[in-house]
Amino acid sequence: MCFGDAGMPHWAQIVRQHSPIVWQTALRLLGNEPDAADCLQETFLAAMRVAERQDVANWPGMLQRVATARALDLLRRRLLSRSRHAGGNDFQLVPSPEDSPVDHLQNDELAQSLANALARLPPRQAEAYCLRHLNELSYEEIARELDVSVDTIGADLHRARTRLRELLSPSCTNLNRGTP
Repeated sequence: MCFGDAGMPHWAQIVRQHSPIVWQTALRLLGNEPDAADCLQETFLAAMRVAERQDVANWPGMLQRVATARALDLLRRRLLSRSRHAGGNDFQLVPSPEDSPVDHLQNDELAQSLANALARLPPRQAEAYCLRHLNELSYEEIARELDVSVDTIGADLHRARTRLRELLSPSCTNLNRGTP
């Protein structure tokens, strides 16, 4: 790791090295580039504040955790805003050339349903779920990043999957029947 003045990390190197994983994490959760760009900036600003207070042993893990938390916060705000106002859906997926238009619509609806369901989970459960299933971190890595035991992560993931199953069942059922 390259350090600048007074032992502080060299930010240009950290940003250059870790931006792709932060971008991927944010875009995967948020589904659109403008929100992902905001999340990327917020993540690195938060990382600077963390680095001022303590040494960071695992930059990729810490940045994925912060990006996940920031993205989930944005999803919660978006969900709250939608519940107050009937608004449009700005969640987008990158289309696959093999997918039909119906596949695109179903994928978009499923992705939006997952984002809405994640926004309804308790914060630590949502973070643990995203870090495990979207970022593919191990239970041990997640426990270290969230500063809890591996057993706690196991319980959080079980609760998150159970709750997501409950929240997503109507959406999945409707999509499988071909009804909106």
